[in-house]
Amino acid sequence: MITFDEDKQNQKLKDLHQKEEEEIAKIIASRHGLEYIDLGGVPIETDALKLIDETDSRASKVIAFAIIDKKLKLAVRNPDDEKTLMILNSLNSSGYTPAIYVASTTSIEKGWDTYKDLSRTRETTAGSIDIEHDEIMSIINSHPKIEDIKAVISNILANRKGYKISRVLEHILAGALTNDASDIHIEPEEEYVRVRYRLDGVLVDLLDIDPSTYTLLLSRIKLLSGMKLNVKKESQDGRFSIKLTDTEIEVRASILPGAYNESIVLRLLNPKSISVPLEELGIPKKLLSIILKQIDRPNGMVLTTGPTGSGKTTTLYAFLKKVHNPGIKIITIEDPIEYHLPGIVQTQVNDKGYTFLEGLRSALRQDPDIIMVGEIRDSETAEIAINSSLTGHLVFSTLHTNDASGSFPRLIDLGINPHVISSAINVALAQRLLRCLCKACKKEVPLEGERKVKVEKVLNEIVDKTEIPEDRSKIWEAVGCKECNNTGYKGRIGIYEGILVDEEVNKAVESSMGAVEIRRSANHQGILKLAEDGILKALSGITTIEELERVVDITE
Repeated sequence: MITFDEDKQNQKLKDLHQKEEEEIAKIIASRHGLEYIDLGGVPIETDALKLIDETDSRASKVIAFAIIDKKLKLAVRNPDDEKTLMILNSLNSSGYTPAIYVASTTSIEKGWDTYKDLSRTRETTAGSIDIEHDEIMSIINSHPKIEDIKAVISNILANRKGYKISRVLEHILAGALTNDASDIHIEPEEEYVRVRYRLDGVLVDLLDIDPSTYTLLLSRIKLLSGMKLNVKKESQDGRFSIKLTDTEIEVRASILPGAYNESIVLRLLNPKSISVPLEELGIPKKLLSIILKQIDRPNGMVLTTGPTGSGKTTTLYAFLKKVHNPGIKIITIEDPIEYHLPGIVQTQVNDKGYTFLEGLRSALRQDPDIIMVGEIRDSETAEIAINSSLTGHLVFSTLHTNDASGSFPRLIDLGINPHVISSAINVALAQRLLRCLCKACKKEVPLEGERKVKVEKVLNEIVDKTEIPEDRSKIWEAVGCKECNNTGYKGRIGIYEGILVDEEVNKAVESSMGAVEIRRSANHQGILKLAEDGILKALSGITTIEELERVVDITE
């Protein structure tokens, strides 16, 4: 017996009608010499979508789906329609250059669904998306601590009928901002999804969310960041911004396919976190006086080294703000531009051919006095940066090495002549970031036992004994309170070391000696090493021995 499946037949008719409609759209496109497009598999960029009001879009069957600078991509049903032509004229008069694609009505209707996601977002001058800042500020003012944020988000999620995923994201972002988090990590596990903040360089749990909430959150972040919603097996990067009363926070989003689902990291580029004066970074007095002399020179190179997340960018910005004046031209090549400095030309590298090397070459044609190269990654960039420092430019840059003495062998590995290196570099620095003890709950204890042995061993290595405090009988421990989210620490400070290129160091470098020999050749300078600077900060109650050991090896 044959049964008639009405639903199946209706679906076949619907598919047939859809295929017919797409074929007609292709014919129209061909007749007008235009390209055909099906918006079903194309991500709609919200910055483009907002350029045409939803009412006008529906009336004219025109939808903007992508934008780069002023080049705008439009999907239209009928290129000859009077309302379509009016919209095109309006966009042209506003300075946009439309590229026309023909799409079916069904295809355009899929694009219209994206308008509902615009209700809580708006455009910024940079072309990214802002979350409404009034809501963010009210959350920040109402729920300043992690436990409070966790409780509020849990309450929102418990009300399954009425919660909006945008509210959940806003609370997560607000909690990160008010607690000065540098990153938000959203990590799917087999049965739950973990949300964590990176506070003072260490990941701290916020809460676990269920997979269904995560799915909505993932889509929301992809939409805000301009990523493709339908791509799940490839890594993606995007951005959006949060505009507060007196500043704009840029959020860099990164998505990576994982074992259970896509892992999300949101990096908060808060100008406040890197706008620190040079004198407040934690640089020891002797080294600071050397740096101030070297960055005041008309030429040469100042190198800052350390691993990712050690505060090198903050130090470079502090140099720039210190030397900037109306009489000189400064150009930076960065990845990314984290803080906009007035009066300085800043340029950002990208993955489309504009590298540090190309940026540096271009910068030299702009007649700069000072150049900042965000990072020396290859031999060509190293060579041009070194040559620039020898031809009348002051160059600031960074390298990935473990200590200051390692800068010289690293440059030799990159193919730079040792005789040129010693002539080009003024001073090489190394740095790390340590968490500062919470002033509200830190606890004073006697310095004794194993701690005392470690401290005395490092102090004995210090060349300039005037740096050592007279009272070495006490130390401080982390406790934990609500003010520091029970971590015992609040804020960070740098520890530094440096090698000034003088006659002894010059000989060691030109002889292509290793990092250990170069470090020994600089001992007479009396500049504190990383561990020594850290121990002195621990004795001053700024940090703990345990925190110092987490970051550097004090037994070397």
